[in-house]
Amino acid sequence: MHYMLLIYREDAKLSALGEAGRSDLTGAFMAYVESLRTAGAYVAGDRLDLASTATTVRITEGKTQVLDGPYAETREQLGGYIMIDVPDLDAALSWAARCPGARFGTVEVRPILPVPGAVAGRG
Repeated sequence: MHYMLLIYREDAKLSALGEAGRSDLTGAFMAYVESLRTAGAYVAGDRLDLASTATTVRITEGKTQVLDGPYAETREQLGGYIMIDVPDLDAALSWAARCPGARFGTVEVRPILPVPGAVAGRG
């Protein structure tokens, strides 16, 4: 079963790590992803730029609105994702607990529901 690990972080905490701290974190993520690959659980993943670079689109009363920045006013913002293929929720939670992002933010685990009629991996 596919699960999405949504990795939330506080941009201020990430900036406060400094160059050496961010480099260490990148190394930890690279090792984590390699362990997912070795276990055959890795499907896809990427990090996201800071929330301040986001553009939000919504439609209100039939009119498209484009807004700079994230829509939600929260300290933690979505910083990246990793899609895994594991047997069950317990396995997904185990991988989430090992994610380096869990040490300085939050990792949300969600099952992925296939889109009816879509070819797997092609949305």
